[in-house]
Amino acid sequence: MDMSQYLQIFIEESNEHVQSLNQSLLQLEKDPEDKDVLNEIFRVAHTIKGMAGTMGFTKMTKLTHDMENVLQAIRNNEITVTSELVDILFKCLDALENYVSNVVATSGEGDKECTDIISALKSILENKGMVSSAPVNEKTSVNNESNDNSKYITGNLEFDEFEKNAVNKAIDMGMYAVKITVALNKGCLLKAARAFVIFQTLEKFGEIVKAQPNVQDIEDEKFDSEFTVVVLSKENENLFSKEINSIAEVEEVLVTALSKFKVDSAVSDTVKKVEAQVEEKAEQAEKTAAKEDNVHDAHKQSNAPKKAQRTVRVDIDRLDVLMNLVGELIITKTRLEESDITSNAQEYRETIEYLERITTNLNDAVMKVRMVPVETVFNRFPRMVRDIAKDLGKDIQLIMSGEETELDRTVIDEIGDPLIHMLRNSCDHGLESTERRKELGKPEVGTINLTAYQSGNNVIIEVSDDGQGINTEKTKAKAVEKGIITREEAAAMTQQEAIELLFRPSFSTADKVTGLSGRGVGLDVVKTKIEQVGGTVEVETQKNKGSSFIIKLPLTLAIYQALLVNVGNEKYFIPLGAIYQIYNWPADEVKTVQGQEIILLRNMVVPITRVADTLDIEEEEAKDKKQLKIVIVRKGEKLTGLVVDSVIGQQEIVIKSLGKLLSGIKYFAGATILGDGSVALIIDVNSIT
Repeated sequence: MDMSQYLQIFIEESNEHVQSLNQSLLQLEKDPEDKDVLNEIFRVAHTIKGMAGTMGFTKMTKLTHDMENVLQAIRNNEITVTSELVDILFKCLDALENYVSNVVATSGEGDKECTDIISALKSILENKGMVSSAPVNEKTSVNNESNDNSKYITGNLEFDEFEKNAVNKAIDMGMYAVKITVALNKGCLLKAARAFVIFQTLEKFGEIVKAQPNVQDIEDEKFDSEFTVVVLSKENENLFSKEINSIAEVEEVLVTALSKFKVDSAVSDTVKKVEAQVEEKAEQAEKTAAKEDNVHDAHKQSNAPKKAQRTVRVDIDRLDVLMNLVGELIITKTRLEESDITSNAQEYRETIEYLERITTNLNDAVMKVRMVPVETVFNRFPRMVRDIAKDLGKDIQLIMSGEETELDRTVIDEIGDPLIHMLRNSCDHGLESTERRKELGKPEVGTINLTAYQSGNNVIIEVSDDGQGINTEKTKAKAVEKGIITREEAAAMTQQEAIELLFRPSFSTADKVTGLSGRGVGLDVVKTKIEQVGGTVEVETQKNKGSSFIIKLPLTLAIYQALLVNVGNEKYFIPLGAIYQIYNWPADEVKTVQGQEIILLRNMVVPITRVADTLDIEEEEAKDKKQLKIVIVRKGEKLTGLVVDSVIGQQEIVIKSLGKLLSGIKYFAGATILGDGSVALIIDVNSIT
């Protein structure tokens, strides 16, 4: 029987059951006598066994069967729950999680048998609950199945004839073709995020034409610690070596200049024909890009289960609302077709107004369908904090609130890694040791609060701890030591400016490298990932009171309010959520300090950026005009002024991606289509200021 049609359902339900198992095991460790929790764990294990057996996944079936035996013995009071026994059950959970990951990636559970874990479970039964001291690390062995990319370590690449032709053409044009192999530190926590920063750096100087593993696998973190890319650029290999080595957590970079390949002439002619066809059809492809992307996504979902995590479960009531609104649209369309604007203009206007109300309601309904509770991200953290606390020998409690707060699915997908990094930092370097907390008169158990709540059109996520806070003096001293700032600049810095040093690439205040990063290590990646989805990161800290990292995220990346402005002959949008105020400012009151134009706004020094100069646009009027139109925007806690020619007004816009060809362009977050059919770009406030 062909079971592939049920694979998607198996993946989704298995992920839910694994998460439920995770939460229940944490509760069981806190209260070993809670029979209800024990029964729930048994029920979930039994369900997973039945599902795996039905799908023919024998290894998962065997593992869950042995889990059931141990759980049944606990239910019968034959053995007692200990911390060591829970550790083994967590290892079972990790193995199940990896089996499901293998199913997502390959549609099969893999070849690993989890023999160490199964032996440990049988030993528990034989020894009446006593756990063998032999270490069980099956999670690593199972992971080796899905992440075996040792073939990429040498950086060897195989080029097809088309890729060879592209390299040859670039060299003929006087450009360099450079092969770059990057090795990340073995302890790098956010490999995909770090690779993203490397790709951004490379795209500043050239075009990436080949990657191994492929770009999708790198984004999905399906590589060991190394990857290889080929870049076509006007810059030689020395620049790339310098730039990439300056990025944090890069252990080694191997840069090689490529020479021309021998290309079969027939293939070369074919390439030229293809290039000509591509140029002819470029405009047509642009118009149909969105439709093709949708078809491509649907095709990938049907053939590659690894995209399962992109699905969203929707409440049937929300779908009913959508259906009703679509019905209203059809009725309104019929009314418009039957209306005679010349004889009954009033009825026509009323129909248009009704249509506007329906589209607004439809927009709200679609947004709700896309929304997912942050609980889907938060659920993984209690187990993580529990394991870190055991490794560090600290007593740590994680208090979560606001898990029901909803965010757009695309935003949810991006915030997991930054939150993991901040929580690990809080555990390792934010919270003091138990002995130190006793000396300070603090509770022995350190507390980390993870809170989410909605504020206007944004969602705020706070990660706070009651630890020692950030030592800003030490931060400034480290920055001086590394030559980032001078002693004079350090002395004049405010606390907030000192904290911002932590977000500099490669900056760390840690005295020694540990398995967990110190404050500052990787925070540049955290900031990059958050700003990538239009968010900001702020930090508050008090000595011996603790620190708070405050992340501000947009509710959705699809539709939002924006301000339409004129710059020269072009129109641009500025996100409304980033705007503080708009001023007509006397041009003669603009000052210049160290080459930066500033204005004094209520005793605050606000730097200004002339958008026309930054984007290289010819202004309609001379620069010596008496009044400047300045849009003051927020970037975290900072204010910056954007000088534009005029303000047109506020609009609700639908964001469109710029596409792969334009993805490396700075200053823009996307584009939208105006009412007259023309395109207006959306300014990325974080990059232009």
